[in-house]
Amino acid sequence: MNAVVFNSVTKRFQHRPALFNWLGRERGGATEALRRVSLHVPKGEALVLLGPNGSGKTTTLKLIATMLIPDEGAVAICGADTLEEGGTVRRKVGFAAANERSFFPRLTARENLDFFAVLEDVAKQERRARVEEKLRLTGLADAGDTLVMKFSSGMYQRLGVARALLKNPEVLLLDEPTRSLDPGSALRFWPFVRELLSGGTTLVLTTHNFQEAAAVADRIVVLRRGEVRSERAFGLGASADLRSADLPGADLPSNRRPSIDEVKAFYFQATGDGEDAPAFETAL
Repeated sequence: MNAVVFNSVTKRFQHRPALFNWLGRERGGATEALRRVSLHVPKGEALVLLGPNGSGKTTTLKLIATMLIPDEGAVAICGADTLEEGGTVRRKVGFAAANERSFFPRLTARENLDFFAVLEDVAKQERRARVEEKLRLTGLADAGDTLVMKFSSGMYQRLGVARALLKNPEVLLLDEPTRSLDPGSALRFWPFVRELLSGGTTLVLTTHNFQEAAAVADRIVVLRRGEVRSERAFGLGASADLRSADLPGADLPSNRRPSIDEVKAFYFQATGDGEDAPAFETAL
């Protein structure tokens, strides 16, 4: 069964100039953030979205989470349509945003998670154990009684992941999850993500980091200007029957992960960008 399905999805954002554009020359019209995007993510797989800034990666995550709705096409999560069954979808999806700012700085990490567990309808008798489990999974067990205002950016990022995990989601969305982590924390984070997948969680992750993509991905989709430019199965157990058979990585055996150079070659050939493109990092 596919956990995530996009069927020819288009998403537009309308430009509405302020004050009817009397004081400036702001453009009107609309921008297509995604254009006829079709993709699927089998249950238990990790899909990594690569692409330049503005290519539609975060828009894709927001469509899965029902924060946005498609203008054309349909999005289905574990068989539930995001437009017609939004409540069902939200119970299945956990979203850790790149710039999470919803935590209360004068509460501890444990108190914050307990509050959000209530909002996620976690049963009272399960709440304490659930919070402790997520603190442990994200490496924050020793910081559970620390005020969030004292957290480093990396700890804050991990707390966002812990919050997304509170509902034990079937689909986990991570938007550049290691952007604020130091190299050591990032290296410890990737095995944690693979552990989640071993439990059956489906992952959709955006990143600008080829090292992270190589460590995590079962499947990589390259977006550019709102369109899918290429798709490839890279990881363990992934199918090799995908569209871009002429691109690097098509003949990778399914029992190993690609090197960073293989992911880079796949990305740059898919986008046509030069390897000196400034919008990307090759390592943390």
